[in-house]
Amino acid sequence: MASNVLEVVLQEARQLRWLNLVVVNLRILIGFAFLPASLKKILGQPFTDPENVGIFHEFVQVFHATGGFYQFVGVMQFMAAVLLMTQRFATLGAMLMLPIVVAITALCWSTAGLPTTIVVTLMSLGTVGLLLWDFQKWRGVFSAEQQEESIRIAPAAEVIERGLWQRCGLAIVLVYLLACALQGGVYRPRGVELDNPAFYLLPLIALFPIVTWLVDRARCQPGADKP
Repeated sequence: MASNVLEVVLQEARQLRWLNLVVVNLRILIGFAFLPASLKKILGQPFTDPENVGIFHEFVQVFHATGGFYQFVGVMQFMAAVLLMTQRFATLGAMLMLPIVVAITALCWSTAGLPTTIVVTLMSLGTVGLLLWDFQKWRGVFSAEQQEESIRIAPAAEVIERGLWQRCGLAIVLVYLLACALQGGVYRPRGVELDNPAFYLLPLIALFPIVTWLVDRARCQPGADKP
């Protein structure tokens, strides 16, 4: 059965430290990519400048004009992003993220240029990959009722310090919100802005996964003391 083969493959993949690190960082990357876009919608700010023309920009401007629906989508994007970055609730975050990012991908393929389309397509594929990684958590929805009792969730391999990565995601969200507070609105850097205090928080955000990886590596060394 295809699902059984997938489970065996995932069980083996979950024992690989490097692949676990790819997954936790992919969750952070996709989640962080949605933070600015979601906050702009929640605050009711336009996603594109009024002077921009073209089908894509016209659609986004009409989308902004819907008001409550525009903000609702922003709330859902923000929830999905934060849930992904918590690691603990990443499966739910990926489930919320998938229909959103697939809809954006379809829109971009229909209206936008290649750079944006390629980026959102990769994000869609990444989200699908994250859901496949947690396949055993939701595979029951595709199983016959009489088979549900046999379904089990295999324990994740303790090859990374998951608590560290959970705190890393939370720290990134909080520091980005601080950058927005310093900016007085949603912060989306447009080049080097040395006179903007919020700009200096971006290197700090980029350092969080690196520092977390170094600490995680030290703790996971053979003979290292676990906290």
